[in-house]
Amino acid sequence: QVHLMESGGGSVQAGGSLRLSCTAFEYMYSSYCMGWFRQAPGKEREGVAGIDSDGRLTYADAVKGRFSISVDNAKNTLYLQMNMLKPEDTAKYYCAADCQDVVDVAVRKGVFGYWGQGTQVAVSS
Repeated sequence: QVHLMESGGGSVQAGGSLRLSCTAFEYMYSSYCMGWFRQAPGKEREGVAGIDSDGRLTYADAVKGRFSISVDNAKNTLYLQMNMLKPEDTAKYYCAADCQDVVDVAVRKGVFGYWGQGTQVAVSS
């Protein structure tokens, strides 16, 4: 049974960095499509970044140049390296798996079949 577990959230000051991890149990074999999402209070869940087993990447405009998504296949783990954090990055971050294309992160979050419970990120000014 697929199970996703996020970790690495916390509180940082603006300009700081965090690295989120998502361990994917019973997923991420030879073919995968995964993404990171975030949801701030009172706002809709939005796509942050996506990656697939062909090496294709996608990022939301708001995080381009600051965030980096990657995978360690040996550890079945998805990462989100977040640098130059801003107060507007404050949200609960979720990893998700089983999309059909990385662009699903931006336009079709409903196709993701598996979701983690989320990890909170708070950025203070």
